[in-house]
Amino acid sequence: MKISTGIDIIDINRIKEKFSKNEDFKKRIFTEYELEQVEGIEIEYTVLAGKWAAKEAFSKALGTGIGSELDWKDLSILNDISGKPEIKISEKLAKKYYIKEISLSISHEKNYAIASVFILFDN
Repeated sequence: MKISTGIDIIDINRIKEKFSKNEDFKKRIFTEYELEQVEGIEIEYTVLAGKWAAKEAFSKALGTGIGSELDWKDLSILNDISGKPEIKISEKLAKKYYIKEISLSISHEKNYAIASVFILFDN
């Protein structure tokens, strides 16, 4: 077994600027369900920044970055029934990289969102 970690921090205002100018860009980064989660809420860009950071942190822990091996929409940042964030990936992706378990933490502080990911690999 192997454990890998990734971390990312993002300026919430940067996310707000990117997405308030271009709605289609939002749809290239986030799944339909992720966008439904933030629809109409006051802290939309704060939540999206956390999801962005989580996807980046996952890609770093996986070791691929986001690009030819991993697309933004290959993973979805959701919340369990208690509100704890979690990463959902396809069974195909889990098998390809021997991913056994993923742990995610997201935090926000004024202008920043940060995410930390641990991946337990079964190889």
